[in-house]
Amino acid sequence: MGSLFRSEEMSLCQLFLQSEAAYACVSELGELGLVQFRDLNPDVNAFQRKFVNEVRRCDEMERKLRYLEKEIKKDGIPMLDTGESPEAPQPREMIDLEATFEKLENELREVNQNAEALKRNYLELTELKHILRKTQVFFDEQEGGMHTTESMTRALITDESRTGKAMGPVQLGFVAGVILRERLPAFERMLWRACRGNVFLRQAMIEDPLEDPSNGDKVYKSVFIIFFQGDQLKTRVKKICEGFRATLYPCPEAPTDRREMAMGVMTRIEDLHTVLGQTQDHRHRVLVAAAKNLKNWFVKVRKIKAIYHTLNLFNLDVTQKCLIAECWVPLLDFETIQIALRRGTERSGSSVPPILNRMETFEDPPTYNRTNKFTHAFQALINAYGVASYREMNPAPYTIITFPFLFAVMFGDLGHGTIMALFGLWMVLKEKPLAAKKSDNEIWNIFFGGRYIIFLMGVFSMYTGFVYNDIFSKSLNVFGSAWSTNYNTSTVMSNKALQLNPKGMDYAQTPYPFGLDPVWQVAPLNKIIFQNAYKMKISIIFGVIHMLFGVFVGLFNHRYFKNKMAIYCEFIPQVIFLVFLFFYMTLLMFIKWVKYSASASDVVYSEGCAPSILITFINMVLFKAPDKNTGDCSPYMFAGQSGLQKFLVVVALLCVPWMLLAKPILIMRGRKEAAHQPIAPYSNENGDADGLNQHNNGAGTQAGQQPAQQQGGGHGHDNEEMSEIFIHQGIHTIEYVLGSVSHTASYLRLWALSLAHAQLAEVLWNMVLQNGLKQDGWIGGIALWAVFAFWAVLTVGILVLMEGLSAFLHTLRLHWVEFQSKFYAGLGYAFQPFSFEVILESSSSSSED
Repeated sequence: MGSLFRSEEMSLCQLFLQSEAAYACVSELGELGLVQFRDLNPDVNAFQRKFVNEVRRCDEMERKLRYLEKEIKKDGIPMLDTGESPEAPQPREMIDLEATFEKLENELREVNQNAEALKRNYLELTELKHILRKTQVFFDEQEGGMHTTESMTRALITDESRTGKAMGPVQLGFVAGVILRERLPAFERMLWRACRGNVFLRQAMIEDPLEDPSNGDKVYKSVFIIFFQGDQLKTRVKKICEGFRATLYPCPEAPTDRREMAMGVMTRIEDLHTVLGQTQDHRHRVLVAAAKNLKNWFVKVRKIKAIYHTLNLFNLDVTQKCLIAECWVPLLDFETIQIALRRGTERSGSSVPPILNRMETFEDPPTYNRTNKFTHAFQALINAYGVASYREMNPAPYTIITFPFLFAVMFGDLGHGTIMALFGLWMVLKEKPLAAKKSDNEIWNIFFGGRYIIFLMGVFSMYTGFVYNDIFSKSLNVFGSAWSTNYNTSTVMSNKALQLNPKGMDYAQTPYPFGLDPVWQVAPLNKIIFQNAYKMKISIIFGVIHMLFGVFVGLFNHRYFKNKMAIYCEFIPQVIFLVFLFFYMTLLMFIKWVKYSASASDVVYSEGCAPSILITFINMVLFKAPDKNTGDCSPYMFAGQSGLQKFLVVVALLCVPWMLLAKPILIMRGRKEAAHQPIAPYSNENGDADGLNQHNNGAGTQAGQQPAQQQGGGHGHDNEEMSEIFIHQGIHTIEYVLGSVSHTASYLRLWALSLAHAQLAEVLWNMVLQNGLKQDGWIGGIALWAVFAFWAVLTVGILVLMEGLSAFLHTLRLHWVEFQSKFYAGLGYAFQPFSFEVILESSSSSSED
C-alpha cells in the first residue's frame, strides 16, 4: 500500500533477449503485467517491421474466429466460458491453429452454401406447389357454366368490339408466378397501363410466410396468373414481371399434366426437407464442437498477436540473433520480472539467459499507483482530473475518507443514506456474479465500478443524518428531549408563534447526547434559522481544515524533492496567510459557541450580545473599528482582540510579497553567483587528467537519476527567463490569495445543498405522504398504499438519485479545485504495462460493442 500515498519508483531498463527465447519471455511478461515497453522503431512503418507477417496471420485467424462466433450466435448456441485464461501457445502451434480454423471455416462455408442452395430449391418447389394449387382453382372456376378461359375470351372480344377492331378466332396464352405481396398493387397498375387493359390478372395470397434463403427472413408472397393474347403482349408481360422481380414458373394447360407435376413437386419437397434436416444437423454439430473451444481460441490468438505486436517494438542487433528492448519497470518488482524472464528462457529451451540492465535517463518516468478493487474507484476519480506527476503525493488515500464525508455533509439523511448504503452493499456482496454478466449498459457499469464509493457515501450519510437527527424529514427521539412545554395541546396547536424559553423551565440545561435535539424538527419558525447558523459554520470549519490539510500535504512533496526554496518561499507564507485569516475566523466560531449562552448570568455573555463572526471578520480585514453603541454588550469576544486582529492582518498581508518576490529573487541571485563563480581544477589522488572526466560523468549520472523529482519539486528553472519566472510566480500568488477567499466561500455549498436536501424531503413529506395519513378506514389504507408508492418513487428518483448525483458532483469539485490545487500538479502520464489481462478485457468489450 506504500505506492498508494506516492507512486512507485520506476526505472528504465534495457532488455537483451535471444531470438529463440524472445517469444516465451514476452509471453511471461504479458502474464505478469508489470513492464511497459517503449517503441524503438518510431520511424519504421507498421508494414515494414520484422513480425508483420505473424501479426497478419493472427488477424486472419481472428477474422475466422469472428465468423464462427457470428454463426454460433445466429443459432443461439451457448459458448463455454470457464473464466480461465490459457497460456499463449508456442509459435509452432500457430500452424495447427491455422489449420484447425481453416478447416472449420471451409466446412462451415460449404455447409452454408449447400444449405442455401437446398433452401433455394425448396423455396422454388414450394412456390411452384402453391402456383399449381391456386391456378387449379382459377381454371376450375365456372361462371354460368362457362370456364374462366371462355369468360376471358368473351371479355377480350367485347373489348375488341368496343375499340372497333376486327373480331377473329382468339387464342389466349398465360403466365403464372409469385411476387412479393407489397409489390402486387403497383404490379397490377403497371400491367393495366402498359398493356392498356388487354390482360386479365388473377391473384391469390399465400397464407404461410416463406423463408428467404439468402438472409433467412420471413417474406409474404402472392400467386398470380396473367391471361393475354398474342406474342407482343407476352413479351411485354414478361418484361414487367422481370422488372418487379416476380418469379415465373411453368404451368401446364392440361389438368392431368398439372396434377402429375403437383405430385412430382410434393415428392421432391419431401426429399429436400429430409436433406435439409440432415444438413442443419451437421451444421449444428460443427458449431457446437466449435463453441466449446471458441473462447479459449480467442484468448490464444489475441495473446499471440499481442506478443508479436510487442516484439515489433524491439530492435535487432547487427548479428540478427538478439533482440533489444527498453522498458519501464517498478523497482520493487525487479526480481519478479527477472524470475519471469528466466522462466520464459527455460520454456524456450535457450541456453543464454536474458540480460536486464538499468539505464540512466532524463525522461520523466510513468506514474504507477498500485490499487485493489477497493481503492481503484477512488484512484480513478483522481486520475480523471490528471495523472499525478512522478513520485508526487497521491490524493487518493485521503479521498477515501474525505470524499464520502463531505458528500454526507450535503446528503445528511438517515433514511436516504440507508437506501444508498444498502444498494452499495448489495453490489459489493454480489460482486462476482454481477461482474461475470458483463453488462453493456454504460450507466450500470458506472454504478458498479463505484460500488465501494456508493457504499461509503451511504454509510457516512447515515452518520451525518444521525447527527442532524433527520430521517425522511422527521427526527428520532432516542434519548428524550431536554425541552418541555407547560402549555396544553389546544394552545400549542392553535398558536404557532409560541416559543420555548431556554432560560426558564422549558430547557433542562442538559444538551442532547448526540446530534440535534428532536424538538428542533417540529419548530415551525426558527428551525431553518437555527440549522442555517449551525450548518454554515461547520461548512466553513470543514473547508478551512480541508484546505490547510492540502497545504501541509504539499510540504511532504517539498521535503521529498528536497526543495527547500519552496518550503521557505511558498509553504510557510501560505500557511501563515491561511491560518492568520481564515483559521482565526474558525477559532472565533468556537469561542462564540463556548463563551455566549442564553442561560448566562451576565448580560455581556448572553445570546443577544454575541457579535457576528462575518461582521467581525470584515471589520478586521478593513481595519475598521466596530460599532461601540451596543449598550452593555462588547463588540469584542476577549481582551486584546483588536490588537491581535491588526497584527494578524498585517502579517498575512506581508506574506503576499513574500510569496510573490522571494523565490524569483533567490533564483536570480543564485544565477548571478553561478555566473561569477570560477571553475576550479579537479584532479584525483594520482593527479591524472581523467579525474575531471570522472567527476563530470558522475555528476551527470547523479543528475540523471531523479529528473522527474526535480521537476516535481519546483526546480527546472535553469532555462527559463527571469521575466517568465516573475510572471508565473505572480500568477501563483494571485491564484492562492484570491483562491483562499473564493475557496473558503466555495465550501458553503456544503451548507446550501444540505439545506436544500432537507427542505426537499420535508416538502415531499408534507405534499405527498402526509395526504395519505389523513383518511381512516379501509379507504385510508388503500389511499396510503397508493400515496406511499408515489412518495417512494419520488424519494428514490429525486432525493436519492438526482440529489445524490448533485452532491457527488459538488464533492468532486471541492476535491479537484479547493483541495488538490494546494499541492497537486497532475502533470504525469499513467503507467501502461504490457498485460494480457488488460488486452483481453479491452478486446472483449470492443467485440461486444
